[in-house]
Amino acid sequence: MPRAVYLLAFGIFAMVTSEFAVAGLMPQMADGLNATIPQIGYLITAFAVAMAAGGPFLTLAVLKLRPKPALMLLFAIFLAGNLLAATAPSYPVMMTARIITGVASQAFFGVAISLAVRLTPPQMRGRSIAVVMNGLMVGTLLGLPLSTLIGERLGWRAAFWVVSALTVLAALATMAGMRRLERAEGDGGDFRQEMRVFANPKLWLVFATSAFIIGATFSAFSYLNPILTQVTGFGSGAIPLLLIAYGAATVIGNNIVGRLADRHTVSVLLCGLALNLIFLTGFALLAHLGIPAVVCMLGIGLVGVTMNPAMAIRVQRTGNARPLVNTVHSSFITLGVIIGSFAGGVAIDNFGLRAPLWLGAALATLGILTLLPELPRRSAARPAPASDAPASQEGPTAATEKQAI
Repeated sequence: MPRAVYLLAFGIFAMVTSEFAVAGLMPQMADGLNATIPQIGYLITAFAVAMAAGGPFLTLAVLKLRPKPALMLLFAIFLAGNLLAATAPSYPVMMTARIITGVASQAFFGVAISLAVRLTPPQMRGRSIAVVMNGLMVGTLLGLPLSTLIGERLGWRAAFWVVSALTVLAALATMAGMRRLERAEGDGGDFRQEMRVFANPKLWLVFATSAFIIGATFSAFSYLNPILTQVTGFGSGAIPLLLIAYGAATVIGNNIVGRLADRHTVSVLLCGLALNLIFLTGFALLAHLGIPAVVCMLGIGLVGVTMNPAMAIRVQRTGNARPLVNTVHSSFITLGVIIGSFAGGVAIDNFGLRAPLWLGAALATLGILTLLPELPRRSAARPAPASDAPASQEGPTAATEKQAI
């Protein structure tokens, strides 16, 4: 695996740690910014909305740059937003900082995934995406508890200063460890050229599958703490350990899916959704029982967000592997987060703490339905590798790109 792929994962880890920091520091930030807990919660929503709505536009703006300068610019924008968060004197300034970092983070995801695909041969692209997405999984495993621990010991601003230091370190490592790489053929085209791929209706169905997969997972993940404490009966001291176990399950699942995604893309997604449906339903029915609840929780971690490599390969085969398509796909993933977390909260208000789990099961079912039209075509012909769809838009061959770096 090229060294640059691991550097991209490090950059994503820094950005995900910043994204999750607010969730673990709500009381401290509320006191420091003279805000309420719900207002601090809106900072999480603002970050997600900025990712979904603003990321594609920033990606369009950096397409004319070569990959390395584009990454450096995105690091700089993200760092500026994170420094603004660390020094924010008021709630409106913090809100502005979260919007800036959200937009930069989403654009970085899109560029990083596209670059990982360019750097590896077709048969390894699922694995390369899995390595990049390990930045997200390790951020879930370590980033949230790390930022929470730092914030509790040194103050919430210290957590953002540490993320800023991580961002600088990731940028310097990328600058030193990634050699010059020219733009892929077709990147940097005008707006109409970049948007032409979105005229394909099937691409939007593929985006919808990803949104349902992530929505199903986050309808449960967003409310694991209250479910495990108030329904299952675990003490608050056990929750960090359970969340670490959940994060470990996502790392394991992500690497397994990465190895299978290239050759069995739709099968992996179908199996993942079916298993997630089973685990979500089981969790909803057995949440009052400790061991079954933990098993179902770990199962959701194993087959939920871990579908990312297969989701990305499917998108690239349907559209292309260029940064804008990957960024828009990431926006749909973020939309799934918003749907799962927001609708889950509404469901709790109306039907109780098990309701988000039933909502997740419903979203997983919808995800399965979006895959069904593809099954007859799979029985007639095997999908082409990601690099062949469409070949004219993918740019240089893998061999040329290896020489370029």
